[in-house]
Amino acid sequence: MPKATQASLTLWMTAALAVSAMAPVRAQEASAVTDPSDTYAWLEGVEDANALEWVRGENAKTEAELAATPEFKKLEGEIRAILDSDAKIPTVEKIGDYYYNFWKDAKHERGLWRRTTLEEYRKPQPKWETVIDLDALNAAEGAKWVWHGADCLKPEYKRCLIALSPGGSDADVTREFDLSTKQWVKDGFHRAEAKGALGWIDQDTVYAFTDFGPGSMTSSGYPRIVKQWKRGTPLASAQVVYEGKPDDMYIAGVHDNTPGFERDFVSRTIAFYNDELYLRGRDGKLAKIDVPNSVDKSVHREWLTLQLREPWTVGGKTYAAGSLLAAKFDDFMAGKRDFQVLFEPTDKTSLQNYVWTKSHVVLNVLDDVKNRLSVLTPGEGAWKKGEFVGAPKFGTLGVAAVDSDDSDAVWLTATDYLTPTTLSLAEIGKQPEQLKAMPVFFDASKDVIEQHFATSKDGTKVPYFIVRPKDMKLDGSTPTLLYGYGGFEISLTPAYSGGIGKGWLEKGGAYAVANIRGGGEYGPRWHQAALKANRHKAYEDFAAVAQDLVARKITSVERLGIQGGSNGGLLMGNMLTQYPELFGAVVVQVPLLDMKRYSHLLAGASWMAEYGDPDKPEEWKFIQGFSPYHLFDPAKTYPPTIFMTSTKDDRVHPAHARKMMAKMQAAGKDVRYYENIEGGHGGAANNAQQAHMNALAYTFLWKELNK
Repeated sequence: MPKATQASLTLWMTAALAVSAMAPVRAQEASAVTDPSDTYAWLEGVEDANALEWVRGENAKTEAELAATPEFKKLEGEIRAILDSDAKIPTVEKIGDYYYNFWKDAKHERGLWRRTTLEEYRKPQPKWETVIDLDALNAAEGAKWVWHGADCLKPEYKRCLIALSPGGSDADVTREFDLSTKQWVKDGFHRAEAKGALGWIDQDTVYAFTDFGPGSMTSSGYPRIVKQWKRGTPLASAQVVYEGKPDDMYIAGVHDNTPGFERDFVSRTIAFYNDELYLRGRDGKLAKIDVPNSVDKSVHREWLTLQLREPWTVGGKTYAAGSLLAAKFDDFMAGKRDFQVLFEPTDKTSLQNYVWTKSHVVLNVLDDVKNRLSVLTPGEGAWKKGEFVGAPKFGTLGVAAVDSDDSDAVWLTATDYLTPTTLSLAEIGKQPEQLKAMPVFFDASKDVIEQHFATSKDGTKVPYFIVRPKDMKLDGSTPTLLYGYGGFEISLTPAYSGGIGKGWLEKGGAYAVANIRGGGEYGPRWHQAALKANRHKAYEDFAAVAQDLVARKITSVERLGIQGGSNGGLLMGNMLTQYPELFGAVVVQVPLLDMKRYSHLLAGASWMAEYGDPDKPEEWKFIQGFSPYHLFDPAKTYPPTIFMTSTKDDRVHPAHARKMMAKMQAAGKDVRYYENIEGGHGGAANNAQQAHMNALAYTFLWKELNK
């Protein structure tokens, strides 16, 4: 899809575990048929009175155990102060002549959407102009809106489509806003609460992909139909542009308004890693971008770029999985198949991402999970490759275009576990200008970062990072927290976290991050190695890292805690049920756990490309091997565990955590539970809630690992 609009569509889909479901949660909940043999199926009623009574009772027990001490209150306050800090870097997005930022702090719990000029932004204390005060809006409307983003119409940047979520769920509303008057547009475009979005075509026309009524959503709970909607007309009468199939995942329309390269596209996501992109002509006819569905397709100005997830033979040549190719878009659509290879992976490297400026491409490559930047410049024949001038030599590097239509400037961020994030403005070919630096939130002077490799069951070398005290004794006595995810081709790279620093490292603990298969650290091959029937390899990798930490005497089983959320929550559930002897405590956050039911709960059907279809007997045969809810054995001994989720999570159903908790509790296991009533898939709707949940997790871990 067009790079200029890809970020917007990604935001709309928010999917990587990353995609959610339907309109109001109650609609899908009512349509789901529960398993009559499941004793705890009644907990699948998201807002069922009995289920919520159970939730509140368990929350109270957990609060009494973990949150009643002065130490907890102190830690919660410290984390809240970090989250609320006025000294954090206010990341900005250029919209017209202004630089916009969404900001939350102690005085603005739900946040401010505000703007400034670049001249002001360069100052240590910029002057900001408030555009939307979400707390004031909530007070005026008696609502609990959570910010989901803004899509502003080029080139005037007068009108914006604002997405707001009730309580933090993925389902949201869209409302039209006038930037010049800073007022909501009376009788402007408005989309009712649902999964989906509106996207600008011109000032009086939008693409609408949302819940249009019965039959208009996919089995995953996402839009199945995209329409072209004219201002002043009923949404019901909008023109159908494209209609997907019920078992597709997500259908969307996008207008690329790059001056001189205006185009319209329809995106049909069939499943993860399986999508089609169509060019929509002025006559409304669709022309498919004729490449394999697994290819990530982007259009920037005159260029088509293709990032391959599988080997592709075309035009008499074979290109490796993980490669990035480029061709002239119009030539490609005319049938030519001449490509420039912009990147080809090695055993140690993968393309983390790439960014277009007006006239360059910046490649961000992972080399054994360490970032390396380079610059490519298109021309006649081979593209010119050069260095990214002034790229930092340390840590995780991030690059984003300032304005890919008119500028060759990029935002450059740099960070690692112990070094506060910096933000620089870099004009390609010139030394970056550092504009901002995150403050020091904890004392990192006593710690050091290392990278090690563990050997998994099948002999694969699995990298992991460890942050530990410099003077740590190698006697297994250090409380250590191991984090993992391992799915959806998502890479875990070093990043500064004041909460982890204050809540864990500053106390003398060690912190480790496992780069297991299923992630994207080594590109598509690393991800595909742990799909479906091979899921066990991700769990074997994580277990190998845990065993390596103990073998190196960094820690011991009794002092090793683990934590993960979402797909990482599924990882934690499998560590708990398959490798309980390796850990001293487990934190399971917004997890998938009942893999027999997952595809029938909220957005679960959209993840079958990752896990498989449990309704097919041949696939359930391997899925049940990583379904923690079914692997639980009442006769086994399990480490102390806490389950944490959110009622408003309409992506991963809270029943996964509820039911697992109830089953383990009934068997007399050492478990506790906390469910935030707001928050969506992120678990919290504001900084106060986030601080509380973080403090619960760290307090639980420190208590259990220091017995």
